[in-house]
Amino acid sequence: MAVLEIIKYGHPTLIKKAVPIKNIDDRVIALAQNMAQTMKAAPGIGLAAPQVNQSLRLITVDLSIGKNEKDLFILINPEIVSQEGELIEFEGCLSVPEIQEKVIRPSQIIVKGIDLQGKEKIIEAKDLLARVLCHEIDHINGRLFIDRLSPLKRSLIRKKLKKIMEKSRIS
Repeated sequence: MAVLEIIKYGHPTLIKKAVPIKNIDDRVIALAQNMAQTMKAAPGIGLAAPQVNQSLRLITVDLSIGKNEKDLFILINPEIVSQEGELIEFEGCLSVPEIQEKVIRPSQIIVKGIDLQGKEKIIEAKDLLARVLCHEIDHINGRLFIDRLSPLKRSLIRKKLKKIMEKSRIS
């Protein structure tokens, strides 16, 4: 397994809608395993394939940050099938470092996707797990959490976003 480079704000892959995965082959399995490793090393609790410059509908989520294997979700082609409630909490992103802002998300969701064995998975999530799943599904839809901020909030963090873009061009 390898730790992959996480691309940063300003990279064009982050704003493209990712392509559905049609076949679960060795490449997809290896990517999912490397994403789980990358997420743990970051450390983070969620990662989407576009964040490692792969425009595929694949996400990994692990609220334990690698401490409990049973907490790891790997979902192919995930989609939110229902949502309810509302929760406003601080959110950050590995692709938008050093910025955390309050974002409105559903408090409960049901997500449908496929696991690495090709079996349909249905996850009923609430609170933090619901937030992370929504965040990662946004990524595969070409959306960042900062896109959910008010225009005023976005203008207030514009300088920070510019610095992130400049840093990622340098490195």
